[in-house]
Amino acid sequence: MAATNVSATRMELTRLKKKLKTAVRGHKLLKDKRDELMKQFLDVVRENRELRARVEEALMRAHASFTVVSALMSSEMLEQSLMYPKQSVDLDMKFKNIMSVNVPEYQFKTQNADSGDVYPYGFATTSCELDGAVDALSSAFQDMLKLAQIEKTSQLLAEEIEKTRRRVNALEYVMIPETQEQIRRITMKLDENDRNTTIRLMKVKDMLLAQAIEEKRRADEEALKGYQEKIG
Repeated sequence: MAATNVSATRMELTRLKKKLKTAVRGHKLLKDKRDELMKQFLDVVRENRELRARVEEALMRAHASFTVVSALMSSEMLEQSLMYPKQSVDLDMKFKNIMSVNVPEYQFKTQNADSGDVYPYGFATTSCELDGAVDALSSAFQDMLKLAQIEKTSQLLAEEIEKTRRRVNALEYVMIPETQEQIRRITMKLDENDRNTTIRLMKVKDMLLAQAIEEKRRADEEALKGYQEKIG
């Protein structure tokens, strides 16, 4: 740990103790935030896994239906049947706050009131397999939109977890130990200064006491000499 020069004063010691208290409290809050983010992230990941499996299954069904349709209908007739969509969708996006992370929420509504009315062709000239393929894609659309939302949410949560983890580590392994070390050094320096001051005061006291004793001795000698001169 690199040594940092700090002023060995009681004011600096008080400032560092306040800084340490704030850092410890911030470290606890960030750890709690990281743990809660991890919990939210794992929930999202589990939902993402289930939803992705459902979407892949629906898309496989749609692909299989379109494969059968391609064998039963000519490409020109298939293209003409699907050229003009009957249903349109309005997509809205809002944001939801999860532990200070703004994640998207997608909402859509169909142009027609009947969301199941998605067939842009007449049933007499097309294969029933085409109905199944269109229906499979229509039902998968909402799950695909939800999947996009969840995957974006998981990405944003993962980025926030990484940033929070770095902050926790910076406090735990750098800032808090360095501040504790500075407090220890300043405390040792102040204790040493107090001891030196006490020693100096004791020396001064001994000097003053010795001086007082010497002055008293001289005064006694002078008094004794004056007495001897009177009686001599």
